[in-house]
Amino acid sequence: MSVLTNTLYWLSTGMLVPVIVLLLLSFGWALALIGDLYGRFSRRLRARATTRMLAGEVQHDGLPREGLATKLHSDSNLRRTIEALETNNWHAVHGDKVICDFERGCRRGVESAVLLTRVGPMLGLMGTLIPMGPALVGLAAGDIASMASNMQVAFSTTVLGIFVGAVGFVVQLIRKRWYQSDSELLRYLLEVAVREPSGPISRNKDGVAA
Repeated sequence: MSVLTNTLYWLSTGMLVPVIVLLLLSFGWALALIGDLYGRFSRRLRARATTRMLAGEVQHDGLPREGLATKLHSDSNLRRTIEALETNNWHAVHGDKVICDFERGCRRGVESAVLLTRVGPMLGLMGTLIPMGPALVGLAAGDIASMASNMQVAFSTTVLGIFVGAVGFVVQLIRKRWYQSDSELLRYLLEVAVREPSGPISRNKDGVAA
């Protein structure tokens, strides 16, 4: 029995270094997500007025046959999706496939944040529990310095894991809201194009319908 318990103890203790390495990598990943979120937020903030104005023009004047993507100063994925819709002449079936591909790409963009949300606290918990064994051994042996060192590692990994999970959770919520807004805009444009009796309106340079 002692052989099994000792083996279990050494296996769990040996996982501390990989856990700390993974936790540090997750921390760097979380910082990269924060930077990416800030960049996307800046671009969307600049493009918000243009997007609202464009939606109002479509509601009032109808959908132009082409050139809609060039008016949209927004995320490149959204522009490319609108260009694909224009290439397919806003066909209902093809357009729905294009939007589904856009939504699939959006889900992939959220998955990294979801992964951090779940993995960060797990790694933090493992980094908390693993040093507790050596800390108790040090306490039993009267080695206060060893116990304090292991407890410091335990508390540090806990804080880092919670930070990583919190960053992933916030990024996940914000990205989901952005992608949902973009998807609703695309489906609105496609619905307008499909329901227009003569199809999307083609206008000349003076804004007169052709």
